[in-house]
Amino acid sequence: MKHFLLGVGTTLAVLVVGVFVLLLVLGSGGGGPGAVPSPTASGPAPQPPDDLTPEETWLSSVQLRSADVVSADGDLADVVASGTGVRFSPTGLRAQRLDLDATVPFATVAAEVGQDVRIFPAEGGRAGIERTVSLLGREVTVRATGTVEADAGQLLIEPETIDLGGPAFLDTTASALARRLVTIRQDVAGVPEGMSLTAVEVTDAGFAASLTGTDVTISR
Repeated sequence: MKHFLLGVGTTLAVLVVGVFVLLLVLGSGGGGPGAVPSPTASGPAPQPPDDLTPEETWLSSVQLRSADVVSADGDLADVVASGTGVRFSPTGLRAQRLDLDATVPFATVAAEVGQDVRIFPAEGGRAGIERTVSLLGREVTVRATGTVEADAGQLLIEPETIDLGGPAFLDTTASALARRLVTIRQDVAGVPEGMSLTAVEVTDAGFAASLTGTDVTISR
């Protein structure tokens, strides 16, 4: 996903430059013998892959944090991305594994559903949904609350209660139609392709989501 790379790629570039400068300082000898770092007891250092090209920079592990990631596909907040086996090149980056924790604002999810949709926190860790739809020839505002879970890598909101704001017979007749209109199943917007939702819960700020992916490629 190109838009996601704007934030992540820039941070990686800064990180690479920082590591390069650090290596120059440590290798210059200006600090004398005392500047040489001592070996650690953490075991052998990870080795870069054999097929690494001169244009690529390989990072064994990377953790990035950002208060916000803004893109045309959807906004994220409180982002923590952890990657292993990351290759950074002029064409983009590729991670052997990428784990992502982020808050997905309600507005980001609502925008994927359609116009005139509002999603908000409800009691008991549930989500509230409100939208205006056409049912039985009438414009009706549907209000529902539902459970939220990660299902097959996607965000799933299934309504438990539905209120059509009309007579009881309307609620009974149209509830099945309304249920389909307020059932939400979709991928999480604003993250790289290949990322699957593994856990989610409702907070006051949005959906606290955890995603993971393997062999994730992000092109410029």
